[in-house]
Amino acid sequence: MNYHVRIATSEDMEQVLNLITELAVFEKEPSSVEITKADLKKKGFGECKEFDCFVAEMDQKIIGIAFVYTRFSTWKGTVLHLEDLIVTEKMRGHGVGSSLLDRVILYGAELGVKRICWEVIDWNAQAIEFYVQKGALVMRDWHIVQLNEQGIKNYISKIN
Repeated sequence: MNYHVRIATSEDMEQVLNLITELAVFEKEPSSVEITKADLKKKGFGECKEFDCFVAEMDQKIIGIAFVYTRFSTWKGTVLHLEDLIVTEKMRGHGVGSSLLDRVILYGAELGVKRICWEVIDWNAQAIEFYVQKGALVMRDWHIVQLNEQGIKNYISKIN
């Protein structure tokens, strides 16, 4: 496999969005992607940068991405959150995911973060095994808690 991993540019965001959509289809949530290429460009390359993205590229085609941002832990301090690690289906099993994860870990070390964290869907046994083999701790006793956009509106309506 002749690919390389690099930091994404704003010109990559259309292909990045395609991979985000591919992941949504894989996770059985195809209609959940609301973000646009313009949103990605603004939030990743605009005045107030909200994320970093690494891409794996082969023959001018992006075959994988790692989407990260920093956040603050009250217990640890600055941590790096890996929002998504996506490798296009036909390229899985060729080391692309490992290369992207390597880059994320090196980036976290460069930033001096105290932890790198991410979520994995419980039925994706292949991804879970991949992360365990890399030395990650899969914390099965924690639950993800979210309020979606409608949940936020419902919450606010009850406190006003």
